[in-house]
Amino acid sequence: MNQLRTLPNKIKIILTPIEGTKSVTVLCLVGAGSRYENKEINGISHFLEHMFFKGAQRYKNAAEVASAIDGVGGDFNAFTAKEYAGYYVKLASHQKEVAFDVIGDMMTEATFLEEEIQKERGVIMEEYNMYQDTPMYQVGWDFEKLMFGDQPMGWDQIGTKDIILGLPRQEFIDYKDALYTPDNIVISVSGHFEEEEVMELIERYFPLPEGQRAFDFKPFESIETDQKIILQHKKTEQGHIIVGFPGLPARHEDSYAAKILAVILGGNMSSRMFMNVREAKGLCYYIRTNTDDYMDTGIISTSAGVDVKRVDQAITAIMEEYRKIQEKEVDEKELKKAKEFMKGKIVLRLEDSEEYAHLMGKQALLYPEIWSVDDILKKIDAVTAEDVLRIAKQLLVEEKVKLAMIGPYENDAHFADLLHY
Repeated sequence: MNQLRTLPNKIKIILTPIEGTKSVTVLCLVGAGSRYENKEINGISHFLEHMFFKGAQRYKNAAEVASAIDGVGGDFNAFTAKEYAGYYVKLASHQKEVAFDVIGDMMTEATFLEEEIQKERGVIMEEYNMYQDTPMYQVGWDFEKLMFGDQPMGWDQIGTKDIILGLPRQEFIDYKDALYTPDNIVISVSGHFEEEEVMELIERYFPLPEGQRAFDFKPFESIETDQKIILQHKKTEQGHIIVGFPGLPARHEDSYAAKILAVILGGNMSSRMFMNVREAKGLCYYIRTNTDDYMDTGIISTSAGVDVKRVDQAITAIMEEYRKIQEKEVDEKELKKAKEFMKGKIVLRLEDSEEYAHLMGKQALLYPEIWSVDDILKKIDAVTAEDVLRIAKQLLVEEKVKLAMIGPYENDAHFADLLHY
């Protein structure tokens, strides 16, 4: 059972004990993802995430941070999503104070030294180049650009070269002061621990003064455009495509029906996409359908790495599966298999204290209500075949379909002709 607390300075704490483990994960989530950016600072959320590891008061540089965690056999990392950033340490539970010490030092005493910023520009540029050279990643960003348009939801989280190379130190300080405030921070602790000890450690290592987040992200605005395709010509040995539609927000009443729909379509190796596009026709190596769920918008899409010479057939085959699932209700056997698959994956993931900390922390940060694992499993069980059919017809509308492609292709008008039922 998770336990939510709020410190006097407004930092939220969510504690999730896990029986049978000797590890603990300490995760600090901050409402400071790329949705909070404007064009002039696009990429700062991700860059700032890097900078927190570059030195503070007790741990003066990246080497000291790494040495502290390595010295107790722990794991640590950070990530930047569209709606939040996260910093975590996972280690043996008897070493938990090290996690609070390191993350607390980052959050309260980070220095953002000019020389460290300059060095990190090169690191991030190499990360940028890595994504540019990895079509499997890049096509996803292209698809978001196509779906969401020229607004923060549609921009690459890593930013642009000019901004990466040009952000001044004061921008980092201003952004941190505006968003890394106690009321915008959740500390999620999951695993083996004693509540009293954890609360004492948080109060000791996170002595942030009271403060309020300076601004919120702008609500998503649906774009009206006739553009159906974004095509990036690149000499590749495999074509990378994403075919998809606008989806549902994370807490929509039908969000789990949409997730079950995605599982049936392409969520596993016995799904329709996998069996009919890969196994029966041999058109691709990887293929999967999934949902991306944000606070006020979402996506349902199928991504695939396809035979460059048969990309037309692959697009047509994906569209065919989208069409067929709207024609009649899935049978009870297929529905039950999708539900049990989804529930099983949740249970397996949550054996990991890091996954559990993320699940609970994200809810505490973004939503007014925290759903337990049992709550989530019940919502999955409640989905009916009628729900799946209704959501399929609601979401998989031909006029709303969009396609992102990377490969040795030139003529996007040709591919537009394939996006029909």
